[in-house]
Amino acid sequence: MASFSFGAGNARKLASIPLYAAGRLATFVIPRSRDEWVFGCAVGIADGALELWNVAAERGASAVWLVANEREEADAAARGIRTVRKSSVRGFWRSARARVVVVTHGFGDVNRYAVSGAFVVQLWHGIPLKRIGLDSPETVRPPAGLPRPVGALVRRGLAAMYRAAARRIDVLPAASHLVRGRLESAFGLPDERVPVTGEPRVDVLSRGDAAERRRTARERIDEAVGPLDDGSRLVLYAPTWRDGEPDPAIPHPGQWRTIVDALERHDAVLLVRSHPLGAGEYEPPFPTERVRRLGSDVVPDVTPLLPGLDVLVTDYSSLAFDASLVPLPTLFLAPDVEAYGRRRGFYGRFADVAGDDWGADWEGLVAQLDAVLGDDAVRRERVARARRLSERVHAFRDGGNTERVYRAIETGLARRGAPGWGGSTSAPPSRHPTSHPTKGTR
Repeated sequence: MASFSFGAGNARKLASIPLYAAGRLATFVIPRSRDEWVFGCAVGIADGALELWNVAAERGASAVWLVANEREEADAAARGIRTVRKSSVRGFWRSARARVVVVTHGFGDVNRYAVSGAFVVQLWHGIPLKRIGLDSPETVRPPAGLPRPVGALVRRGLAAMYRAAARRIDVLPAASHLVRGRLESAFGLPDERVPVTGEPRVDVLSRGDAAERRRTARERIDEAVGPLDDGSRLVLYAPTWRDGEPDPAIPHPGQWRTIVDALERHDAVLLVRSHPLGAGEYEPPFPTERVRRLGSDVVPDVTPLLPGLDVLVTDYSSLAFDASLVPLPTLFLAPDVEAYGRRRGFYGRFADVAGDDWGADWEGLVAQLDAVLGDDAVRRERVARARRLSERVHAFRDGGNTERVYRAIETGLARRGAPGWGGSTSAPPSRHPTSHPTKGTR
């Protein structure tokens, strides 16, 4: 069963209203520093926050990472990153004093009660295909068990809280003008707060040359899941979060046999990565080396590993957009697309991203996998699909997204009348972060 749902999370949020109020009062009297940054990320020392940390550190910013546990502390220490527990008194103080707060998921990435008054950079964690934020009724789902009239009132209250929280965001980078519209709608933000800079989290997919990216990714995959034969092809299955519901595509025993038979035919290995907020039984009922687990507890951020893969299988995950930068053949397994669309909703049509030939079950998906792994022409067509998707959603493919975001932060602080901090305070270059795309080489 899934480990988190909007209803349960919103119940905790409502119970914490007194803490939010106390934090708001505290941040009203605690002065913000002139130069301090705090960083946080729900999945650990990873994602776009790590990319921006590296750039800010190069500029001499005074920064600390707020962590949730010992593992994150150890990961940060290995990178020479200073940390503070976000739930501690020091975590509250550092969040309350910081000039700049950087998050990737929500204010809970740092100390959620001490964000008011900071310059907030919300990097987000992927291009949305499914509706998010204010665009999705799931975001304000009331706790289970409430009478209908009470639930309706709670839903309206949660929506008001969400809008108020979103208004604190000062910079929310967008991958393209298409994506910008989605983010503005989901967070209720004006144009100037959603610059088209590209996402820092995917710079790793554009830096250097393709062969080096693939070699590095394969080495990291080997470290994470155990040694793999050099010639083995890798297929990643990465279903998205189901808002508290189990994944309907978890294979039954007969489907596992069909999957493993196909993997054996093509000397391939299936890497299974369930969503960090969900859980499921993705273990074959028989021993095999053809299926290996690649959970978020093993690799917090899978994006840098995408160049090492040969095929991605997903449903509604933003990984499909990331994979298009590789470009990586992507197959879609969506047995519940109509029900999911009614409950959560999509930006545009699911077919705009998946095509009209997605798999409705594992038998159909395995037939497509057989074709991609066994027919070069089919593989080339899938790669071409990925390239076309990338051209639609990624304005930049030059590895410079993080630099553009950093300049957008400088510009935003200057507009706010904030003093400079440890790095350069020079004016940004003539190309504004929201200018037209610059095509990188692939």
